[in-house]
Amino acid sequence: MSPGSTVLSYPITERTLDNGLRVIVSSDHGAPSVAVNLWYDVGSRHEQPGRTGFAHLFEHVMFQGSAHVPSGQHIALMQAAGASVNATTWFDRTNYFEALPSGGLDLALWLEADRLGTLLDALTQENLDNQREVVKEEKRQRYDNVPYGDVMERLIGLTFPADHPYGHTTIGSMDDLNAATVADVAQFFSTHYLPNNAVLSIVGDVTPEVAFAKAEQYFGHLPAGPVPPKPQMPALPPLSGLPRMETSADVPADAVYLTWRLPARDQFSFDAIDLAFSILGQGQTSRLHKQLVRRREIAEASGASTMGLIGGNSFGFVYGRARDGVPPEAIEEALVQEVERLATEGPTETELRRAKAQFERQWLHELARVDSRADALGEYATLEDNPNLVNTRIAVVDAIDTEAIAEAVSQWFSPDQRATLIYRQEQV
Repeated sequence: MSPGSTVLSYPITERTLDNGLRVIVSSDHGAPSVAVNLWYDVGSRHEQPGRTGFAHLFEHVMFQGSAHVPSGQHIALMQAAGASVNATTWFDRTNYFEALPSGGLDLALWLEADRLGTLLDALTQENLDNQREVVKEEKRQRYDNVPYGDVMERLIGLTFPADHPYGHTTIGSMDDLNAATVADVAQFFSTHYLPNNAVLSIVGDVTPEVAFAKAEQYFGHLPAGPVPPKPQMPALPPLSGLPRMETSADVPADAVYLTWRLPARDQFSFDAIDLAFSILGQGQTSRLHKQLVRRREIAEASGASTMGLIGGNSFGFVYGRARDGVPPEAIEEALVQEVERLATEGPTETELRRAKAQFERQWLHELARVDSRADALGEYATLEDNPNLVNTRIAVVDAIDTEAIAEAVSQWFSPDQRATLIYRQEQV
């Protein structure tokens, strides 16, 4: 089966409650399970100066109890019902999700609605202090005390202006978090955690009629509020001036990262660039791996990745981690050569078919699970106002040809549109 020949037809039914909550249902009776997923249109790009890290902090605070659920019991009740449950924060959103046997749908919806409606009833200084310490420990474990842990922060700093909504990581500033008061946090919640600023997806062994009735039962009484204005984020041009940064730390090897400012994720040119990044640096058949790791043996690892964002621009980076005795300047030169070669020659038809097949395989793998399908529906409804894209994404990507990639690469992905981060081993 060739890429693009797969036609998806997941059933998608949508209604909006009187309070503005957007509800999306996709029935799947293949197994007696159901996924509940809530996307809130708030991420780190919605934070104000001096208040960074609030979106991520709330991902934690939302599990600290509400009017009818004691602290920590949300997860305990869900797990007792056989559920997997979690939440994540990103630049563009915060999402909360659970997957469980279909008989637990009422419990999942009640828990989500109770914390949306009454979280402030249970918000205390103790809860705030507790979760603030959890976030600080997470920063130490994931950013400060692991090799290359601050790479993303540094790449973002090279790619976006400091005052840009994407100019800081979701973990935020510890100074900002330390300065946050209960009143600050309550204001953030009241501003963004509204039914009319959220998308509820219900996927699995339930009919649309039952799912909509239950959504109305548990969420329908929650009041709407004024939705905050979207951050002003006009599209920025590609990077210029070849900005550079060097740092050193106790890392296993010298490394080089090159970053580019890219178009927003809802642009056709972003999909074309995404395929180019896949051809360049994803997997053992990629150009970077074949050239730097296998043929020249100057890198122990290499790769390329895009970060699709909705607010005017996305970004992407390539990297190489040097083998012993290889200077990072040699890695940088090799990375630039491969980017230049892709920009000049373009991908081969074989490479393009492989990249499309890789995308299709990953896409089908994700959508096969009710929990990740529910997440995709919330994602495309929230960020691109079109949940049906889960059914059409393969066709959109398959329509990209070598000419489209060449045009997008020439506009956004030339070597002189990059910024460079050199990561050196500390000298003992």
